[in-house]
Amino acid sequence: MTVTPPPSPAVPIAALVQMTTGIDPAANLATIDRAMAEAAAAGAAMAFLPEMSLLLDRDRARSAPHIVREADSPWPAALQRMAQKHGLWLHTGSIPVLADDGERRVNRSHVIAADGTIRATYDKVHMFDVTLPSGENWTESSAYVGGDKIVVVDTPLGRLGLSICYDLRFPELYGALVDRGAALIAIPAAFTVSTGEAHWHVLMRARAIETGCHILAAAQCGDHQDGRSTYGHSLAVDPWGAVLADAGAAAASEGGYQTVLAPIDAAAAERARTAIPLARSRAMRNIRL
Repeated sequence: MTVTPPPSPAVPIAALVQMTTGIDPAANLATIDRAMAEAAAAGAAMAFLPEMSLLLDRDRARSAPHIVREADSPWPAALQRMAQKHGLWLHTGSIPVLADDGERRVNRSHVIAADGTIRATYDKVHMFDVTLPSGENWTESSAYVGGDKIVVVDTPLGRLGLSICYDLRFPELYGALVDRGAALIAIPAAFTVSTGEAHWHVLMRARAIETGCHILAAAQCGDHQDGRSTYGHSLAVDPWGAVLADAGAAAASEGGYQTVLAPIDAAAAERARTAIPLARSRAMRNIRL
């Protein structure tokens, strides 16, 4: 585990867990359990996992037996037990479950309190349908349906807005989260290497600066069993755009993960928003967007 120096005990700590998730959910759950134990021992108030933390498999036929409606899935309950076991709030990154109609899947985040209760869920809104200059082609919408709800939830770190990966490219979503009181925003991801090298840091910092929020982005990293490669660089960014923690591009350690810790200063958002009063300027503008 790689950690940053611990801040003052008065400042709550976020733990970002960088993983190289594979095609075996049981193995991935064991990795998460180890990471949560170390995050709790390091004094974190909340742990953040990457997108598709329990299963990263582009082979739809092979992954299908694991992906069921949430009510029938063992995964949320397993993660709830872990949160309770470690006394740690948990953002699950995301997991794939079947939509209620049983047709396509949804890419769903859960926020779980330290007592094991699920406090919020969020389904990724924007589907990753792209053809990249690298030649990669992704059509997420062929298997997944986008969500239709904007979600914020109170946590020990502050009021947290929820988003996932490709959502990052749609700043209007983040404005809506701020309008609902978000002071922090989670962006779990499984970014491709080519788009990560081009856009990851600049977009994360831009979302922090334009919202005046802390950004907490746990990421997948390395070469995965399904044949893809992901960028890594799990990031924590403060509301002024300063990078508080960066896990780098190192693939998972022998334990199956890397962790970085970031202090979350609740006053930082107010300082940034006072210095550059974006909300006031929006209210004063003469055009309707």
